[in-house]
Amino acid sequence: MPKSGAVLFDLDGTLVDTAPDLAAAANHLRALQGLPALPLSALRPVASQGARGLLRVAFGLQPEDTDFPSMRAAFLQQYLSEICQQSALFPGMERVLRWLEEQEIPWGIVTNKPGFLTTPLLAALSLPVTPGVVVSGDTAARPKPDPLPVLHALRNLDITTARQAIMIGDDHRDILAGRAAGTQCWAAGWGYIESNDPLENWGADQIIPRSESLELALFHFHAAQ
Repeated sequence: MPKSGAVLFDLDGTLVDTAPDLAAAANHLRALQGLPALPLSALRPVASQGARGLLRVAFGLQPEDTDFPSMRAAFLQQYLSEICQQSALFPGMERVLRWLEEQEIPWGIVTNKPGFLTTPLLAALSLPVTPGVVVSGDTAARPKPDPLPVLHALRNLDITTARQAIMIGDDHRDILAGRAAGTQCWAAGWGYIESNDPLENWGADQIIPRSESLELALFHFHAAQ
């Protein structure tokens, strides 16, 4: 297997199912305001959008609204306090990470989640394999969809040919960032995807429908290099 390739994962909705804990934080704030809890099915599609998406669905708030900054701060504090109660790797992801390690294929995480949340989440998860690089939303000067976070990850993994790397994500921003950085771009069909933004329109090189299918797809990709 070529060691010049790499696999970069988005975090929320791609590598790790964090929606239950994110939804719990939003519902905690709703309870404080005397509002009933929303079902996970209502909040799950926007979990990859973080506070912006969850506060929009839970409270009808937009970033330009007066109450948004204080609600965002309260949401993030609540989420941080119970950051990994139900979060876990998606099915098949442990096998994928172990396979990458066995094949000596470098891998990393490129997320828009801020570092003060990314670090404790990964520590609590105790991943079976240590990523070669972790790029949070505030690591580079600009987050995805800017290519800077992806380029930062590739440099840290000593990848010189971006086209041999794959950016995998469940948000259009992941595909845009990977494309601008020159990588292969795979859409994670198992992730948090809103019905009004179908992943078929993102321009991904591949759509992987189920996390359990990813190991085989990666095997075929690297075998063909």
